[in-house]
Amino acid sequence: MKSIILKENEGMRLDIYLKGKNEKISRSYIKKLIKNGNVLVNGQRNKSGYIIKEDDLIVINFPDKVSIDLEPVNLNLDIVYEDDFVAVVNKRSGLVVHPSSTYKKTTLVHGLLYQLKDLSDINGTIRPGIIHRIDKDTSGLILIAKNNEAHAYLSEEIKKHQVKRKYFAIIKGHLKEKKLDIELPISRHKINRIKMAVNKEGKYALTHIKKQESYENYSLLDIELKTGRTHQIRVHLSHIGFPILGDPVYGKKLNDYGQYLHAYMISFIHPNTKEELTFKTKLPEEFEKVLKL
Repeated sequence: MKSIILKENEGMRLDIYLKGKNEKISRSYIKKLIKNGNVLVNGQRNKSGYIIKEDDLIVINFPDKVSIDLEPVNLNLDIVYEDDFVAVVNKRSGLVVHPSSTYKKTTLVHGLLYQLKDLSDINGTIRPGIIHRIDKDTSGLILIAKNNEAHAYLSEEIKKHQVKRKYFAIIKGHLKEKKLDIELPISRHKINRIKMAVNKEGKYALTHIKKQESYENYSLLDIELKTGRTHQIRVHLSHIGFPILGDPVYGKKLNDYGQYLHAYMISFIHPNTKEELTFKTKLPEEFEKVLKL
């Protein structure tokens, strides 16, 4: 895709100009294209904030979609809500959200392809419909886009922290405070690259925590995710000495269930009606068993 900058567009940021030209693509994806060198200005790479000039030649080279044959699989997914634009799915623990070059087993995406007629394709053929993720061993609500317009809109909403997400977590021990805000930056662990860690040079991260209920040796927490860093809740709780029960990376593996972290609520503005929708789900059976014990 090529375009020559007209005088009327001079002075705009490169990413904003491209977003205006490609309304179905999210700004975050455009920035990714620029960062990866898929966007050239007069044959040169530039940053997203480059101020375009009249007669600049802009060329976008969209990357080839990664081809992995995805066969629909009947996973009997718990679809909490669905319309022509979005779906909300209650993912079970142990299910990876989408395949990758290193993970080709059955994922949530395989189940979506079986149960949903339409899915967005902005993120390519291996991540249709996927706007955000939750960890393999985390259960709960995940928002799915059924077309590219909805995907672009909701991606921006997530980026602006307008999509509200709440979680239940079980920890060993008791927090002193009934309410606690953890405001600590997070980045990739410097030694163990599969982990994240609190790091003053990391990205801003804020987690709101409320003690929901206390037991003899454990606590049930109600957590609101204000930012969406990788492993954020798990890293923050581990950092203050209360890793999530069963967390195999930041705590101690308990059984095959995974960590006891459940995304029980999601709230967002509908991309078409602009109505605020809120969905909640009850605790998984595994949580109830542990709490009874």
